[in-house]
Amino acid sequence: MTTTKIDTALNLLNQQLNQPLTAALEVCARCGICAEACHYYVAEPKVEHIPAARAESLRKVYRSEHDLLSRLFPSWTGAERLTEEKLAEWADIAFNKCTLCYRCTINCPMGLDTPLLMTSLRAIATATGNAPEVLEMLADAAIEKGKDPEIYLGFYKESIKDMEVELQELTGNPDASIPLQKQGAKKLYVALAGAHTILPVAAIFESVGEDWTLSIFEAANYGIFLGDASRAKAIARRIVDEAKSLGVEEIVISECGHAYYVMRWVAPNWFGDEFTFRVRSIVEVLAEYVQDGKLKLDPSANSEPITYHDSCNLGRKGGILAEPRVVLQAVTNDFRELTPNREEAYCCGGGAGLVALPEAYDLRMMAGKPKADQVKRSGAQVVVAACENCRLQLGDLSGYYGLGIGVTALTDLVVKAMRLPGNQKTVEHIMTLETVNSGEHDNAEVWGSTDLVSLPSTKGDRSEPKSNV
Repeated sequence: MTTTKIDTALNLLNQQLNQPLTAALEVCARCGICAEACHYYVAEPKVEHIPAARAESLRKVYRSEHDLLSRLFPSWTGAERLTEEKLAEWADIAFNKCTLCYRCTINCPMGLDTPLLMTSLRAIATATGNAPEVLEMLADAAIEKGKDPEIYLGFYKESIKDMEVELQELTGNPDASIPLQKQGAKKLYVALAGAHTILPVAAIFESVGEDWTLSIFEAANYGIFLGDASRAKAIARRIVDEAKSLGVEEIVISECGHAYYVMRWVAPNWFGDEFTFRVRSIVEVLAEYVQDGKLKLDPSANSEPITYHDSCNLGRKGGILAEPRVVLQAVTNDFRELTPNREEAYCCGGGAGLVALPEAYDLRMMAGKPKADQVKRSGAQVVVAACENCRLQLGDLSGYYGLGIGVTALTDLVVKAMRLPGNQKTVEHIMTLETVNSGEHDNAEVWGSTDLVSLPSTKGDRSEPKSNV
């Protein structure tokens, strides 16, 4: 008998029905408090943007399969049978209408885990061929890279050698290096693709004399966005095996919200006793350096009004809330909080892989309006985000809503405040010289020439949003 997409979906739903998922399906009181907690609803108050309403689409099918009264009298409970049309609807809801930010959960009186329901829908969409192709391609490319890293390792080593020249110029130290595959190093630093997440951290590690080595893999894990545990685990496995083979004490994750969340809070459950090392974000390491007095910092190097965006994965879901503020208080004299902030911060609107989908540009600009309004009210000229996807989204929001802000990483501000011999540019100077148009995400390619993104004002013109390439 041929297995249909509907059979596949229902079988997967049944496999996922553990206690947390069943509780999330059963306990919703339909109070509607989650509505005002969701940035989609705040931006555009429609029933379809209420988290409880989104989840109801799954609950209707769940009732038709697992509730006797619903099977007998479906019209009484609103139960519905699963169809291929509903599968497509689930994919749209899960990937386009929810960024898994968890703000609805922390505001729910019942603590209902709606993002868990959306993750279940993502898993079903992926298993039935309804997931965004670009997310699958990115996840599969990372897995293939882990199968035989020797294919690209020679080229990667040459690229690192070129970066070392830049590092030596930046630090003024002709012996500064970026170690690769260093046996017995204390820290394994896992960066993202691009020198912009390697050079600043290398300069900081060089300054404090850290015993570290750079991972040959990137931190990003698109398997988690797909709700595909097997893919996500395979991507994480590369880093776990590398850490084990090198004998490191801890893994340090670049400024990437989802990568930190996966490695810190999810991967230990996957790998059990194999997970013998500590996992921290580079943000936590920076805060430790500041508190221990290991960094000589001049806050006047960052004189502009600066605010901080709490990444959902790093902050609300990861618990890293105080640490970035410890660092910011040390590197700037004019730090301004967004309101609300910390665990109540609004999502930027581009999370959970949405920023990678070109067709979702208009949708994420709408969803990001509450964040854009926050930034505008703060009066800040620079927004710091310790997450790559958030920075890309904030840059697009700036162009779309005419904010005229700079967007930068926390490590970049630290390096500027270190007043290194080769780093004489101030934030203001870089904002003047380096601009990129909204939607052009090549700012992530080379740190040093585009380490701060400044987008020109569009006078709030929302009629012809630029394409997201």
